[in-house]
Amino acid sequence: MSAPIVPLHDRAAAGGPPRDHEAEQAVVGSMILAPAVIAEVGAVMDPADHYSVAHEITHRAILALHGEGRPVDPIALGHHLESTGDLTRAGGRPYLHTLVQAVPSPSNAAYYAEIVHDLARRRRSIEAGTRIVQAGLTGEASADELRDILAQGAATLPDAWPDPIPLNQRPPLPGFPNHALPAWLGEFTSAIATETQTPVDMAAALALSVLATAAGGRAVVHVRGRWREPVNLFVVVALPPANRKSAVFSAMTRPLYEAERLLNSQVSGHIVEAELTAKMAKEAADNAAAKAAKTEGPEHDALVAEAIALAQAAESMTVPVKPRLLADDTTPEVLSSLVAEQGGRMAVMSAEGGIFDIIAGRYSGTPNMEVFLKGHAGDRMRVDRRTREEYVEAPALTMGLAVQPSVLEDIGRNRGFDGRGLLARFLYCLPTSLVGRRRINPPTVPDHVSDTYERNITALTLSLADWTDPAVLQLSPDADKALIAYEEAIEPDLETTGGKLGHVGKWAGKLVGAAARIAGLLHLAEHLTDGYGKPVSGPTMMAAIEIAEYFTAHALAVFDLMGADTTQARALTVLDTLTANAWESVSRRDLFAKLPRSEFPTVAELEAALALLEDHGYIRTQTPPRTGKRGRPPAPRYLIHPDTRNPTT
Repeated sequence: MSAPIVPLHDRAAAGGPPRDHEAEQAVVGSMILAPAVIAEVGAVMDPADHYSVAHEITHRAILALHGEGRPVDPIALGHHLESTGDLTRAGGRPYLHTLVQAVPSPSNAAYYAEIVHDLARRRRSIEAGTRIVQAGLTGEASADELRDILAQGAATLPDAWPDPIPLNQRPPLPGFPNHALPAWLGEFTSAIATETQTPVDMAAALALSVLATAAGGRAVVHVRGRWREPVNLFVVVALPPANRKSAVFSAMTRPLYEAERLLNSQVSGHIVEAELTAKMAKEAADNAAAKAAKTEGPEHDALVAEAIALAQAAESMTVPVKPRLLADDTTPEVLSSLVAEQGGRMAVMSAEGGIFDIIAGRYSGTPNMEVFLKGHAGDRMRVDRRTREEYVEAPALTMGLAVQPSVLEDIGRNRGFDGRGLLARFLYCLPTSLVGRRRINPPTVPDHVSDTYERNITALTLSLADWTDPAVLQLSPDADKALIAYEEAIEPDLETTGGKLGHVGKWAGKLVGAAARIAGLLHLAEHLTDGYGKPVSGPTMMAAIEIAEYFTAHALAVFDLMGADTTQARALTVLDTLTANAWESVSRRDLFAKLPRSEFPTVAELEAALALLEDHGYIRTQTPPRTGKRGRPPAPRYLIHPDTRNPTT
């Protein structure tokens, strides 16, 4: 086997300064392969920690691209390095691919970075010691020069602190994994995004709500035991004005309106017949009652009995309702009636955010979100009206909304939405606007692509329309294994103290169920005519989990926008306290004593904030060694970033 290619300027004789070429390759390769680890690496090391010049140049280029929200794949990175004149010094384009292939596991990037950082510290210590020894051995250095050399060496020996990552700065959000959709659906979402010059996220997220409209109330996913998930979803996409939300929304929902029209045409004759029959029965009952009222003697009782029988028959007759799939500007009261009339299935699809104002009580003055809460969960719904009683065993309400980000900020201020759990039911999509970078006169959606999309959505809707009992979708062993593994992976993240999803626990607690729902929709879209007869496959579940992870990253950003990230707010308070006291290090007890009890009633709130500050590079945990074998271990202390102690620098 041939040795890996190493740029000429990285080769050094055996026994040279301490360095680990493979660890440096793994760090840089991990950042190229998985940009999500860039922040983790930045909290551990600085690009200058690399021994290899090529790796330092590439590392800095990755940070530059990532900071601008641009991709960092080998092609984009090679183009950037070429434009800056650094491509040759970085080893050339082939070496960028070598870096990616050298990564054992991107999830270990922080560990590789610790190796590189530790070796850099050792090299700096050696260099500092060498300067001091040389100055002492030569008699040429004056006393002042010797003191300067000693001071420089002392400044070199402590740990190097990379610049901290601002607390209010998140890495660029991931793009929607369009490849996870069935081929015909992914092809259309990509094509409509190109035609409208909008992020594919918007079309793809709305595509899931379209599938949920077609199948909601007609299928459930059997997870395990008594755990079943309906396949309806709440999806909201947030983009600023001038992003052509209406154009995309119209293209995605068009086949639903066509399916609704076809359903109406199928039952229109039955409705007319039933209405006429009911009218005649009512007239017959009224006539019989009138005749009985005018008759006396032995015939009276028989005529009364006949009138009662005719009235009961007329009352029992039902007229089929006009099929509806979609609603838009509707009140909760009307929506609950629509859900009951339509056998439990209904979707609220809108390119505006007015529905949130209606839920908050624009017309009634009182918030009413019962139908939305129960309609998402599938909980039994009973509504008593003055004129009638409505009862739905398992409602399935879908929502697909395209709104402006300001709408999310506004609903975030409504504590009722969060307190009742409405916000926890939405899957959030916060794409990057393309305004200012849009292509002029782009290609339109090919006819065969749009025809296939509209035909398949219509067919799926019509094929499930007559199901009264929902189809139960089973999981294959591989799908079940994948979902269990996902559940095990995110459960620790739900911990309220220190879990990365703890501050959005209401939302994240529904994440596994959301993945199961998405898997059910993808399965039905892959098997349009016989999905109910096949189990959900392992690859389909993995695709659903990948989409769920996308929504997780976007939900964290949206909850930040809503001001729901209390851990971040507390971390800022801690940071202000550290800056004000200018500590070099501090114990947890001393720090807790300086913090306001209104914001930090217990140490648990402090631990979550400290974990966030450490992730962003503001502090480091230092555990003192034991002084004896008995007693409690010494409490940790926190080293403070120099820039925090001296903010003016």
